[in-house]
Order: sequence, then structure tokens, then C-alpha cells
Amino acid sequence: MDEHPHHDLCIVLTYYSPYVSGLTNVARDLAEGLAARGWRVCVVASKHDPELATHEFVNGVEVIRAPVLAKVGKGTIGLNLTRLALREMARSTVVNLHLPLVEAGLLARLSPVPVVSTYHCDVSLPTGDGPLVRRLVNAAQHRAIDFSSRVALRRSAAAVVSSEDYARHSRMWSAIDGRMVAVPPPCPPRGAGRPTFRRGEGLHVGFLGRIVEEKGVEHLVDAFLALDDPDARLLVGGDYLDVAGGSVAERVRRHIGDDPRIAMLGFIPEEDLDDFYASLDVFALPSVNAFEAFGIVQVVAMMAGVPALVSDLPGVRTVVEETGFGEVVAPRDVPGLTAALARLRDDPPDAAHGAATASARYSVEAVLDAYDAVFAKAGGR
Repeated sequence: MDEHPHHDLCIVLTYYSPYVSGLTNVARDLAEGLAARGWRVCVVASKHDPELATHEFVNGVEVIRAPVLAKVGKGTIGLNLTRLALREMARSTVVNLHLPLVEAGLLARLSPVPVVSTYHCDVSLPTGDGPLVRRLVNAAQHRAIDFSSRVALRRSAAAVVSSEDYARHSRMWSAIDGRMVAVPPPCPPRGAGRPTFRRGEGLHVGFLGRIVEEKGVEHLVDAFLALDDPDARLLVGGDYLDVAGGSVAERVRRHIGDDPRIAMLGFIPEEDLDDFYASLDVFALPSVNAFEAFGIVQVVAMMAGVPALVSDLPGVRTVVEETGFGEVVAPRDVPGLTAALARLRDDPPDAAHGAATASARYSVEAVLDAYDAVFAKAGGR
């Protein structure tokens, strides 16, 4: 290990920006936020897009990307990630592994410096349908990632989780218990937008996220179709062309049918997100399994004054329960989702109060302060 480390912090994860996911956004906001505070931050991730640079500085963060041999399920295969990560870890004061990460167990075992693991969620891969080979590969990857996560967590100085609610219901609880630190993800507020996505004065419901199995978008579609409101609109935003684990966009389209009230918007660029949130009356996050552990997008919506309709899942429900700004419904409960949409339409909660409450609880600066303390303690500073 270098006597004088090059980095205060080395962050390791599978997918880094410009890939878009909740896990990626947390790592990016953490890296860039601490860099803005004067930390020397390095990120090591897979080069998920061949067009990306293998080494660059982005918003004050040194980013090193390892070439990928192949993509399997939601992960990647490439020995270079382990090699490059260990090299940069040896040059750092403390390491932050973002799990699930198939290499995490080995990296934690070999790390020459203290490790802090951020455990985002239990991995979820389909094993009940599809080609036999894919199901077998998914099952093997599932076991490997869980094993790796347990090893990494048990060798970590601290295990950061988004909420105690989620951690206690996780498959990893036995490895998290005793080293848990609950820190919500950083949730940058949006700017003031214009309602350019609105089509009329009726209720506008929005979803934003990857169009994948665990998001449960088809259940939201079915619930909306049952809403007897010809003026209502459902805006489904999110990538379905390049998502880890595979898209279910065609399934969602089959559920939509020919209803003109529902629009699939595809990927919404960063510069249009303020307008998207400003166009909504309700934000919906109808997740169906534990892969969704928090749902940053619901907090961002709340900060914009939009109440959230979310699934009753550990961690996901926590935000609505703490702010009182929205509704919680059981996963896959289509009638329950329809009834909740009607309630939020007919008796909307106080937008200003909800936005203020969410902003106070989930500010980026408060989250950075918490991580700063965890890293400082782990690194002996």
C-alpha cells in the first residue's frame, strides 16, 4: 500500500454514469458530492459501453472503466475489474463497494485498506420462466452474488443501507446486523419546470424508471385502465432499449392496448426531467419485489410537490410513511392501485408541506455528512 494514498476514497461498482439506475445515481452523487468537498475520489466500474473512455475525470472524479468480456443477466464478466479495483484500492485510504457486485467478496478479502459496503438491494433474477439455459444461468448468478455479498459485508467496517426497514427484511440481514448504518440515498432536488408533458386538465399519473420486471409497470397500467376518468393520463417514462436484465416493454404495450390516454415516452433526457415532474399530479412506483429497496425517484417527485403512490415493500414504503405524502398499496394489487389513484385525485395532499418535508429529510448535504462520518471512522481519520 502506498505510504501516501492517491485517493481519499475508491468507489467500486458494476455500472457507473452515464448508465442510469438508482444504484448508479447514488454512487455518482456520492462521488461528485465528496469531490466537490475536496475529497480525492476514484471510481472503478465496468466499461459497459465500448464507446466510453477507459480513464477520464468527470466532475472532479477520476473514473476508471474495465473492459467487459460479456454481459450476463444484470452483471458483467471481466477480470480487469478486479485487477484495476485492487490497484486503486491499494492507493486509497478507504474503499466503498456498492452491492450487489459479484466481485465484492473477493475484493473485500484482498483489500489492503478498510472497506465500507453500501448494500442497495437483494438481487432478483427471473428463474421461473424462459429458456432453460437462461434460468440456470440466472440461478447460478443469483447464488454467486448472494455469496459474494455476504463475504463482503462480513469483512466490512460498516454496512450502509438505505433504511433499517429494508435491511431487516433482506436476505443479507445476518451479515448486515452489527455493522449497519442507515443512510438514505442522496436525492438532488429538481429545478422548477414547465408542464410541457400535460395533455389536458385531467389527473396526470407518471412513472419514471427502467421498464423491467421488478418495476411492475403493467400493474400500474391495469389499475389506470380501470380508472373511470376519460380526462386522466398516464405517462410512462424510462429506458427500455438498453437495460441490464432485459426489458418488458412489449408486455407493457400489450397491457396498454390501444388506450390513447397512456403514453410510453421512452428515455427522458436530463434536461426534460424538470418538465416531466412539473406535469404530474401523482408519481407511481408499483414495484413488485425486493430488488426495489428505496426508490429515489419517489423522493425527487415529492420534492417537486408530487405525492407518491408506492408498493408496500420494505424500504420503498418508508418514504411515504415518514413524510405522509402519498399512498402505500400492496404489490400487484390492481384494485388497490386504482382506489389509491382515485383518492389522490379527489383529495390531494398538501403539495407545499409534502415537498418541504421530503426536502428536509433527504437532502444531499445531510447524506454526504453521514457518509463522511462513516468513511472517516472506517479510515481512522
